[in-house]
Amino acid sequence: MKKKHYLIVLLLLLVSTACNNAPAKEAGSNANPKDANSASNSSKTEPAADTAKSGTIVYQSENGPVDVPANPQRVVVLSSFAGNVMSLNVPLVGVDSWSKMNPRYDAVLKNVETVTDEDLEKILELQPDLIIGLSNIKNVDKLKQIAPTVTYTYGKVDYLTQHLEIGKLLNKEAEAKAWIDDFRKRAQEAGTKIKAKIGADTTVSVVESFDKQLYVYGNNWGRGTEILYQEMKLAMPAKVKEMALKPGYYALSLEVLPQFAGDYLIVSKFPDSDNAYMETQTYKNIPAVKNNRAFVADAREFYFNDPLTLDYQLEFFVKHFLGE
Repeated sequence: MKKKHYLIVLLLLLVSTACNNAPAKEAGSNANPKDANSASNSSKTEPAADTAKSGTIVYQSENGPVDVPANPQRVVVLSSFAGNVMSLNVPLVGVDSWSKMNPRYDAVLKNVETVTDEDLEKILELQPDLIIGLSNIKNVDKLKQIAPTVTYTYGKVDYLTQHLEIGKLLNKEAEAKAWIDDFRKRAQEAGTKIKAKIGADTTVSVVESFDKQLYVYGNNWGRGTEILYQEMKLAMPAKVKEMALKPGYYALSLEVLPQFAGDYLIVSKFPDSDNAYMETQTYKNIPAVKNNRAFVADAREFYFNDPLTLDYQLEFFVKHFLGE
């Protein structure tokens, strides 16, 4: 029966593709770090999924109710949410390339395929029972023919509510909520200690270089920003608040970087990218750098804001700010 079902769905996909040659209007899954956390936040949905027929639940997605497995065992994540799924101990069979390149995910994702929203045949071969992605992925209608597909729009809810929604989707709301409550307590306690040590008005900024472009980040774009600004409530430099808070990130030139640098600097660094700016006198003369208050993190590990990444980011901040 599985083989017959596979052939039927493949035929439907081929027919659908042949009948629809118009280019997609929306972008696919994240391909640029500045878009990543398109990573974290998403749609506001109704409380809890309801039990439906045996083996499924009804999840109230931003696009309406969706029948999804009550105990999914073969999940494909096309953007951003692999860490959320892994943290809830739900098996993955396919993930986006950004998740796949995270060294901290290696052990779990070793045998998991890398897929995009255009790899329809490859996804079909993986026989997923649930597909998750951001609302800007392509081929949603075709993906729905393969398995129940749920998408989230970045920015509709905060990063912790997003994890709660993933928990509802996976029928693990209680587990998701327990982690959220514990994490928020740990992060806020650490923030109290950090502010007591460095001063309540001491500023912190987060920067990253990608494809020879420098970015500074607001309070909801991964890279530890949610912890620093939302939970710990550390101070953001005035220039960062002015330019990056509302959009989430801001592209800037090396020449003006000192204006955006806080008393402390978190540097999200891609090891294999062009990080020549860090060798310039402009960067080296920033007070945070001169005073050994620039903390460098591997961007591949620091990128998202799922529970696995957030726990690591919190450990990183406690270690570097407090020496614990």
